[in-house]
Amino acid sequence: MSHTTSSTRPNRVAETFDRPRRSPFVIAAIVSLIVAALVACNVKSDKHTDSGVVTRPDTAVPQPASDSATPASTIPQNVSFETADSAYQQHRYQDASAMFTVYVQRRPNNPWGHYMLGLSAWKAGQLDVARTAFERSLALDSGQVKTYLNLGRVLLEQDKPREALERVTAATQIDATSAEAFRMMGRVQSALGQPDSAIGSYRVALSLDENDVWSMNNMALLLIQQERYDDALPALARAVEIRAGSPVFQNNLGVALERTGHFLAAQEAYAAAVAADSTYVKAQTSLSRVTGLEDDPSTTPVDLAALAQKFELDVATWKAEGPMKVGVVKPDSVTVPKP
Repeated sequence: MSHTTSSTRPNRVAETFDRPRRSPFVIAAIVSLIVAALVACNVKSDKHTDSGVVTRPDTAVPQPASDSATPASTIPQNVSFETADSAYQQHRYQDASAMFTVYVQRRPNNPWGHYMLGLSAWKAGQLDVARTAFERSLALDSGQVKTYLNLGRVLLEQDKPREALERVTAATQIDATSAEAFRMMGRVQSALGQPDSAIGSYRVALSLDENDVWSMNNMALLLIQQERYDDALPALARAVEIRAGSPVFQNNLGVALERTGHFLAAQEAYAAAVAADSTYVKAQTSLSRVTGLEDDPSTTPVDLAALAQKFELDVATWKAEGPMKVGVVKPDSVTVPKP
């Protein structure tokens, strides 16, 4: 999926607020109480999590537009691919899943029918159906990168990261230039408890697509988990620069800023997250928490534009070095099962 992005740099975010300063001892006490909430991470859901840090899959899974689905018995046996696809495009995923189920019964050798059944079932929350459909699609056409990747996403949701690794590795072997495949590799390695390898995979993805904002976000989240808050800032600054309207990126930037003592800049980031999504409870809570806090006079004001530029230069270096030299990824070391 491609996104149109802009490269307008934000102004320096540090400002002076006409509020009384809180004691540094009070600030330290407040911050110490929220550490655990800020570093939690859950990659399974595309919703805002219960932690200050938020992750989302690189491909979000919208909920069905309605809880009611067309009964399978009422779907005509000659339902067309176009009709089923129309239901999918309208986000009627349960209907689309039922329609594609009927469609593949009539056209069992069409890999794209099974692929769309898998996609529809996945987005309708029917994970077992989705997995079976994607595997059937691969049995008919084993060269489709997106089928391997979406099967990997389903397996991650089923808490089967090792099986997901096999499928995602297959995708990287088919197309070693796919940033999406290496971004998925990073997610799988993170789920397997291999953060350094995951960071390497995100670097590979960015060397292939310098505007891959989800790789920036996911890499930064791993750094936050490792309490490397300063290291997380450049990637998040660049992600927000490219997609300023993302509540997730703004929230995670706020977390890194807050943990580095840039309370005023964190307030701006959380406020931007709330402005982008008024239902974002965690961002609202974080905004309330930092409102009224001021930076220590000895803290150098943060320059997000400069941090974003630094990250751009890092990515340019990774690209010049070549994808396989900047990552900790060895796709050939994993045996790819036959579909």
